[in-house]
Amino acid sequence: MPRRPMRRKLLQALTAGLVLATATGCTYKDFPRLGMPTPVTEEAPRILSLWQGSWAAALATGVLVWGLILWSAMFHRRSRTKVEVPPQTRYNMPIEALYTVVPLIIVSVLFYFTARDETKLLDTSKKPDVTVNVVGFQWSWCFNYVANVEGSTGNAKTDKNLDAIPDKWKNQFPENAGGVYTCGTPGERNPQTNNPGPTLWLPEGKTVRFILTSRDVIHSFWVVPFLFKQDVIPGHTNVFQVTPNDEGTFLGKCAELCGVDHSRMLFNVKVVSPERYEQHLKELAEKGQTGYVPSGIEQTSNEKNRETTQL
Repeated sequence: MPRRPMRRKLLQALTAGLVLATATGCTYKDFPRLGMPTPVTEEAPRILSLWQGSWAAALATGVLVWGLILWSAMFHRRSRTKVEVPPQTRYNMPIEALYTVVPLIIVSVLFYFTARDETKLLDTSKKPDVTVNVVGFQWSWCFNYVANVEGSTGNAKTDKNLDAIPDKWKNQFPENAGGVYTCGTPGERNPQTNNPGPTLWLPEGKTVRFILTSRDVIHSFWVVPFLFKQDVIPGHTNVFQVTPNDEGTFLGKCAELCGVDHSRMLFNVKVVSPERYEQHLKELAEKGQTGYVPSGIEQTSNEKNRETTQL
């Protein structure tokens, strides 16, 4: 086959593959999850879509680069030209400009989609239906359910055990929220699944605000099928919101190397109906687990100033 038609067909095939991979307009459901678990919150598909899009872009770029390498190796080999030393090109301004502009475009596109999705995922402007203070400590977790529960008296807004939480978030707590809590140990197990760690209960279809605090070192709160994790930092409060939309019991773990027993910092998340959730809070109150456990190390002075300026 003549050299030019063969080269033309190869470039056409590479271009068609690149367009097919990037311009089909498919949703996240049309692609494999690429190692990600099945999402169980309203927000998780956005994360999965970003993950899949990054893989598609990387694959398209890889196919193009691999194709150009193979094309160069095949059509510029010595046996075709019989020339000992081929003509040398010192520089080619269009090609060098292309090598600079294309990577900048790729990085800019990835940055745009990442920043867009991060802004959406960290948005806490919506008033939550449920608020949970997650307390990380060596080597397990406590969960303060900030709610007005029958049989529990008190006020989360003034409770000394929640002093580590900035006023910005405490002012949004429900009125007269006496609250209940549960604390775990590494040896504890979920009675249904036998998975290790304490169990955090959440209502299906309700927006849950997580307020993350630590008593000692940096931990990381990661519910695997939420496809989202956030650091639990002493002296600094992180907050995010999700809406679980699938009932079941799911695995959670600490995703930050926090010490010798880091691997034992496991927990479970049990998503149930709103009615069963309310019943569970009453059961905790009946067990005497009323009020709140200490949430952790208070905000450092610079963090307090930052929170004040953002109010």
